[in-house]
Amino acid sequence: MELRQLRYFVKAAETLNFSDAARVLNLAQSSLSQQIRLLEDELDVQLFERGSHSVSLTEAGRELMPLAQRTLYDASACRERIQDIKQLLTGTLNIGVTYSFSPVLTETLLEFMKQYPKVKLNICYRPMAELMDMLLRRTVDFVLAFRPTERCEGIESHTLFDNHLSVIVGEHHPLASKERVSPADIARYDMALPVRGLQARNAFDRVMAPYMDGLRVRIELNEVNILLHLVRRSHLVTVLAEATIYSESGLRALPLDLRDTEMDGCVHMLRGAYRKHSALEFIRMLKESNAVRERLGDWFR
Repeated sequence: MELRQLRYFVKAAETLNFSDAARVLNLAQSSLSQQIRLLEDELDVQLFERGSHSVSLTEAGRELMPLAQRTLYDASACRERIQDIKQLLTGTLNIGVTYSFSPVLTETLLEFMKQYPKVKLNICYRPMAELMDMLLRRTVDFVLAFRPTERCEGIESHTLFDNHLSVIVGEHHPLASKERVSPADIARYDMALPVRGLQARNAFDRVMAPYMDGLRVRIELNEVNILLHLVRRSHLVTVLAEATIYSESGLRALPLDLRDTEMDGCVHMLRGAYRKHSALEFIRMLKESNAVRERLGDWFR
């Protein structure tokens, strides 16, 4: 049994499409099929049910999947540890990021690439729930996101900066001059909200639950940049973590006059897992960045 066969099996099991798996792995479909056949012959079991229009895992395939993933992770961790022992920051660093956390990253990404040109960065943007699942499956090394409302088993969260859910309006909006905004203030204007499932929307629905019936929600988006563009060019009101508009012009973030609006920015890591030196170095640089140290740490204080 070879590691590459397990890697081919895992990718085929994830996609349940040999053509797609071969394309991602950058090899011919016939080569992928041959290697999986060899693996099945060695194990003396059938791992996939192959139909004319679909592929599915057999019972043996479902049993092998987590074992294969763990083996591949251990092999990767072995390589990373040897590289770290040699004090060479090389290899690949996989970072999961929620959409609204993106503005905080730019400075650190540029500085890290400058200091460590041998490290390849893979940045994956997904909703919080998907990223936590990827972290548990060890697809990413750590996740940058706001603190979840519910505790995630097996994951530890470390606060990077204090932040709050805020009402975001254009700089010329009638609400822009207010110090704080109440639910009654929001109800006077059309709203553009992030879709359900995004962290800011989940927090908003929770704290605004008694007032939801009076709101005029006109549009819901899962793309934060477009959402901010709409708010900047209109009298629409939205709600996001204040960090979302870091370095954005033409917008105001106003405290929401309600309790429990905290949305601390956190780094989330798998409890008990090996931490790459490159990951720890990136997190150190992020903590020392202007976005975190000089501005975000002072908001709402």
